[in-house]
Amino acid sequence: MLIKAQPELSEKLALMGNAARHEPAGDAPDEQLDKAMHCIAYVATPQGRKPILKALLTSHCERSCHYCPFRAGRPMRRVSFTPDELAAAFDAMHRAGLVQGIFISSGILNGGVAIQDKILATADIIRHKHKYAGYMHIKIMPGAEYDQVRRAMQLGDRVSVNLEAPSAKHLQKLAPQKNFHSELTKRLAWTYEIRAREGLRAGTVTQFVVGAADETDLELLELSARLYRQLGLRRVYFSAFEPIPNTPLEGRSPTPPIRERRLYQAGFLLRDYGWDVEELPFAPDGNLRTDVDPKLAWALENLAEAPVDVMKASRRELLHVPGIGPKGADAIIKARKLGPLRSLEDLRAIGIRNVRRAAPFILFGGRRPDRQLTLFPAG
Repeated sequence: MLIKAQPELSEKLALMGNAARHEPAGDAPDEQLDKAMHCIAYVATPQGRKPILKALLTSHCERSCHYCPFRAGRPMRRVSFTPDELAAAFDAMHRAGLVQGIFISSGILNGGVAIQDKILATADIIRHKHKYAGYMHIKIMPGAEYDQVRRAMQLGDRVSVNLEAPSAKHLQKLAPQKNFHSELTKRLAWTYEIRAREGLRAGTVTQFVVGAADETDLELLELSARLYRQLGLRRVYFSAFEPIPNTPLEGRSPTPPIRERRLYQAGFLLRDYGWDVEELPFAPDGNLRTDVDPKLAWALENLAEAPVDVMKASRRELLHVPGIGPKGADAIIKARKLGPLRSLEDLRAIGIRNVRRAAPFILFGGRRPDRQLTLFPAG
């Protein structure tokens, strides 16, 4: 097996895996994997869940972001790959059936432009020398040039420009050496322009660090909504802050994982359900409730005493009902053209699984569902 045959590569990948876990490229690695395989994450694709190599060209970095494990000056063991080494490592892992894609990122060394060149060289070697045509996610570094962004979008299926914070003011608390507008948001805009002009398939994503800069959920989600609707972002990642020893924020409390979860739920309502930010149920402090998910919180305030009739409701109204998603809303609209929907069992029959979650908030031809089947949904 590749890792056993090359112990030096095994050690490098183990170290890189620990660093790369902070990059938003997919789900966390399987805890049952060997430590050297913690550089493998999983991404959702139209073809299903796929394992990918999360790779850093180097864990050396000349910047001192306050939350980052490989910030300049922090005592740690640093490792680097050349573009040829990383490309060959990926090719071997791909041929061995360990991974079905790659995410290429790096610490910043000798400036964003220089390290972006190395990232692009790695991608080019994988695509052309090793003839790989599968999934590739390429990180756009702060300060990358326009032609570099364009080349990344030609080579990759996905590119990422990590904003980290929802404004320049908040970014200063996390990464005072980064410029929110000239280094980051400008490059997000470039990806939109390039995709629109050249018809490239590469989607764009970004990441926010949650809870380290005193930002509110409202601030995070307002910007997320603009990015989805104005720049066509594929996904916004939220990463709950975890304090790292020997960093300026090591004494700050970690962000509860439930806050990250609620942000994802709210973000999907904005991206996939057509909700507006103003509809999300924020508390007076600008944050979401953590005891129940945002959709249920909204329904408890707005639908408990005014349920929607599944025979009359618009698609948008149906998408505000807990337990009914885009596919379910479409199934209801299609089914009711063929005849009346009279019960929760009718909803189950057309593919809506969580009918009990929806039950307190819907009517069938003006009637409430059977009380024996109407269990109040859990938070």
